[in-house]
Amino acid sequence: MSDDLKIDLPDVTDVHLARARIRHQCCNTPVLRNPELDAWAGCKLAVKCENFQRTGSFKFRGASNAILCLDEEGEDDKRPVATHSSGNHGAALALAARLSGREAHVVMPDDSVPTKIDAVRRFGGTVHFCKPTSQAREDGLDELIGRGMVPIHPYDQREIIAGQGSCALELLGQDPGIEMLVVPIGGGGLISGCALAARSQGVKVIGVEPEGAADTAASLERGERVREWSPDTIADGLRAIVGVRNFALISSLVSRVLTVNDDDLRAAQAVAWKHLRMVIEPSSATVLAALERYPELFAGSHAGVIVSGGNVLLEDWHSAVGR
Repeated sequence: MSDDLKIDLPDVTDVHLARARIRHQCCNTPVLRNPELDAWAGCKLAVKCENFQRTGSFKFRGASNAILCLDEEGEDDKRPVATHSSGNHGAALALAARLSGREAHVVMPDDSVPTKIDAVRRFGGTVHFCKPTSQAREDGLDELIGRGMVPIHPYDQREIIAGQGSCALELLGQDPGIEMLVVPIGGGGLISGCALAARSQGVKVIGVEPEGAADTAASLERGERVREWSPDTIADGLRAIVGVRNFALISSLVSRVLTVNDDDLRAAQAVAWKHLRMVIEPSSATVLAALERYPELFAGSHAGVIVSGGNVLLEDWHSAVGR
């Protein structure tokens, strides 16, 4: 790890500052518990419902923190902001920017979930379509930066990571008895921020990603970050390659990364509906899927699981739960 990267990594103080900064803008999302769900999982569960966050996902935390930090700096004269996103970060940034009096421009793959495209536009963002590859997304963002826009990376940015970590701080305050925290992994913004918060309180952190987008697991196995991956999974929010800062934090703070397959995700979506009456994204379902696929790791524990979002195409959800 370069010295520059070490300096630019957030720490738990940044997470506490982010939580204070965004407290009037972001929701304190509920924690659900259900005895039948506990019996199914074989452990005591606290389900953190970020699907009830503004814009329907945890992403509004990081986007709010990043925009409010720009406002505090006060040096960019409300320049437009730009990012790339499969949907949730784009919608979150669009709303956070609108609340700040800024424009938001979002590069999105042309095969993005239609409801997520609509959400970006509904919250005031301008969508720029690209091919569904990581390189195309980065190239599209570079073009917008070249036009003078301020980049807000969806996950590999200090302010984003710190903002996402506020979710874990909030959860551990709501349920101090949690022994381990189970978090989805895409680009790594959520888990790296949550790991900063959780490890500071002695809580073990476990990450979960789809087998078809298991670049983090592969990176840990190789001992270096994988730079190219062709994702193949229904979890559209987890198709990004893990970020540089994110991988550095995951490597040092996350105990283990598990993988689940798409059938596991569909089954977990049905479990969420059966026991909690919640519609959740396949990306969110990773944490419940891990409980069923690796029961020995969680048996008898007190675990917190983060449901990261609920922005799903209802036709796909109906198919997953067999309705």
